[in-house]
Amino acid sequence: MAELISREGNKVEFKVSVPAAEVNRAYDQVWAGLARDVRVPGFRPGKAPRKVIEGRVGKGYVEQEVRDRLLQTHYTQAARELKLSLVDANIDPQALQSGQPFEFTVKGETYPDVKLADWRGVQLTTAAPEITDEVLERTLNDLRERNATFDSVERPIEAGDQVTIEEEGEEGGTYPVYLDVAEAHVRDALVGRTKGDTVEITVPAHQHGDHEHAEHTVTVKVVDVKTKQLQALDDAFASSLNFESLERLRTDLKGELERRAQQEGEAGRREEFITALVDGMEAEIPQALLDRRRESMLEEIKDDLGRQGVKWGEYEAFMQEQGKLDDFMADLNKNAESRVKRDLALEKLAEDLKVQVSDAEFNQTMNALAQANGLSAAELSKQLGPNGINSYYISLTREKALQQAITQLSGEQVGGTQSGDAQPDNVQGEGQGEEVSAE
Repeated sequence: MAELISREGNKVEFKVSVPAAEVNRAYDQVWAGLARDVRVPGFRPGKAPRKVIEGRVGKGYVEQEVRDRLLQTHYTQAARELKLSLVDANIDPQALQSGQPFEFTVKGETYPDVKLADWRGVQLTTAAPEITDEVLERTLNDLRERNATFDSVERPIEAGDQVTIEEEGEEGGTYPVYLDVAEAHVRDALVGRTKGDTVEITVPAHQHGDHEHAEHTVTVKVVDVKTKQLQALDDAFASSLNFESLERLRTDLKGELERRAQQEGEAGRREEFITALVDGMEAEIPQALLDRRRESMLEEIKDDLGRQGVKWGEYEAFMQEQGKLDDFMADLNKNAESRVKRDLALEKLAEDLKVQVSDAEFNQTMNALAQANGLSAAELSKQLGPNGINSYYISLTREKALQQAITQLSGEQVGGTQSGDAQPDNVQGEGQGEEVSAE
């Protein structure tokens, strides 16, 4: 039985009373599990007395297991009974004893009431970039540049050449320098020189990572000079790229550019609509919601650094030394707030539009996501866990609502969620899942 004690704004407190019969049932379930799993020498499985089993696992272990079981079941039931959607909850359990009722109190914060402005009048102005003949020709020339060859020449170095150099004292350690993308001090030092020349390159003072380098000189020897050779824009060039003709290359390339432009336009309209939706939203956002999203984002950053072999403590210390840590944390807080606002706005949009994701749609997207990650659907479900699956479902609902709203604004026929259209920002995202801690 749940009893609401107080509710002020988003802060709520309630008490839950679990009958003695429920407590006894939980004790029986825990003891049955221990009798099955704990092996006691001299006793057949399931036949060891409780006192003997308790001596092996400890009385405190049994009580903790019973308490956890009761809290898991009755906390969720109480929240549903009181119609509370909790962002964060702190549980204070009372003493637990077999044959006695069990009580606990909960203090937490609920999801905010969200009100959206009338978005149906939003004018979306973002359009797909136009793919003109000029854009197509520029892209073709980029292809020629990327597929250029280099031939050795016996003449002074020119600005577009590839120059092979060897640093003084590094015999045999040669490397190419592409002068069309080289830094100015390198290009200026090499242009006009010839193969066999020894050249001094003055490197200006610069900052690299956490090290400051003073101006210094590097002595190099010019080993080879090569000039760039661009292929003619003809059928032979198209054939080298596995196209049957230049005309086919132009046609396919224009189609790909138009497809990307369409995607860019759609992404721009999405951002334009979400910005308008958030700007017109009214909601008092609980601090717990912001804190949880910030911590989740910070964990993502730590994981990314770890994959690069960088420890968070070292990175944090470096930012502190550079005086950038405060700015970093301020940006993190700002981004966390922005993401929370977007999620709340889209969830309210889905609620207003009465959007639902069917089992077939959900299974289709889960299977596509699993396949993209080289996993089976069962393996992906296990990795995500209950909270992650719930968050993924919510992300699909947000995405479907967003698509439906933009389609309405565009005056097109409403379509369903397509496989792969929505991915969870974070499998531990906001959703409607509660984060619980017991004191």
